[in-house]
Amino acid sequence: MNDYDLVDVAIVGAGPYGLSLAAHLRANGVSYRQFGVPMGLWRTAMPRGMYLKSQGFASNLSDPDGTHSLRNFCRETGRTYADYGVPVSLDTFVSYGEWFRLDRGLEVDERLVTDVRRRDEHFDLTLADGEQVRARNVVVAAGVEHFARLPEVLEDLPTELCTHSSEHTDLSVFQDREVIVVGAGQSALETAALLHEHGARTQMLVRADGLVWNGRPLLPDRPLLQRMREPEAGLGSGLSTWFYSEHPRLFRRLPKQTRVYRARTALGPAGAWWLRERVEGKFPVRLSHGIDWAAQDGHRVRLGVRANGHGRREFEADHVIGATGYPPNLARLSFVGPQLRSRLSTLAGTPRVGRDFQSSVPGLFFVGAVVAPEHGPVMRFVYGADYAVRQVSGRLSALRSRRMAVGGVGR
Repeated sequence: MNDYDLVDVAIVGAGPYGLSLAAHLRANGVSYRQFGVPMGLWRTAMPRGMYLKSQGFASNLSDPDGTHSLRNFCRETGRTYADYGVPVSLDTFVSYGEWFRLDRGLEVDERLVTDVRRRDEHFDLTLADGEQVRARNVVVAAGVEHFARLPEVLEDLPTELCTHSSEHTDLSVFQDREVIVVGAGQSALETAALLHEHGARTQMLVRADGLVWNGRPLLPDRPLLQRMREPEAGLGSGLSTWFYSEHPRLFRRLPKQTRVYRARTALGPAGAWWLRERVEGKFPVRLSHGIDWAAQDGHRVRLGVRANGHGRREFEADHVIGATGYPPNLARLSFVGPQLRSRLSTLAGTPRVGRDFQSSVPGLFFVGAVVAPEHGPVMRFVYGADYAVRQVSGRLSALRSRRMAVGGVGR
């Protein structure tokens, strides 16, 4: 094999992390190929009418010179924008991602990667049509759609009766139907609100004793003492949130089990402040209701529920939607085959990575939610992309410079 057949970097994924990385690599002169559907998660696994939970200033893709911010996109296209207090619509964010890609000249091959293997000093990637691509390095920037999970008690129901919230882009199809939403986080609350607003007879089953609502954003022009006591950061307000938002490098120094726990539990489940008035008093929200069993009953579904203070109850509906999260798990990334997976050091089922996001397999990097146990809950949000891609692109640029110094451009 000739070294000229090798691309420096293959990026698997074309969402906010993948596109951000491509922008940095292109600016640094690192050759790459990118695979995946641009903003695919946001196009195919989010309901129309949805809004991002993050503030406007925390919803930027990362670019090298700061010219392609969400603010600049909205200014150019005449869309409403504010750093604080104005929710970003799904339509605006998807359009922003496409503008970012086109305006920065980022080429994306929309074929999916089906297999990645380490071979000698490079990687072989197999695409959906069978073509193979060789790369010196691979960055996995896969979205959370790979990790969508239903509770075990619902897994055996047929899909016509029970689905994960990520399977719906148009909730108006449930108009005049009875739908139960299971969950307590932003996805569950917004799914239930949209169902209600589209004319579905909606109710929620929540295992917890109460709902948690985030407060309104704290404006940056508060007195200094207030800002020190409760800083406003990319993921919200408060000292712990500021730490998760701004200091992923320090998060890595926490004990392993603390990192695993905080990556899973920090910042949720909770609903955005602007969603509260669309939920409270609009439809039944049944707290302290844990599902014991689920069964098909003709064209309907029955749920057996253990309700604190109410004993055992049964509910019926035309459909159940589980808005029950995306716990990251390396095993769910099917394109990382057994040969490669067996060589990866893991933490709680996710790949262990270093400061530069490189795994225990040299040249294989992971970014996004799958490395939250290493770099913190900020990796579950768009806001984490800037930190992640600057670390990764810096490392890849250094590797390229070293290779050129040793053997020239082609090596």
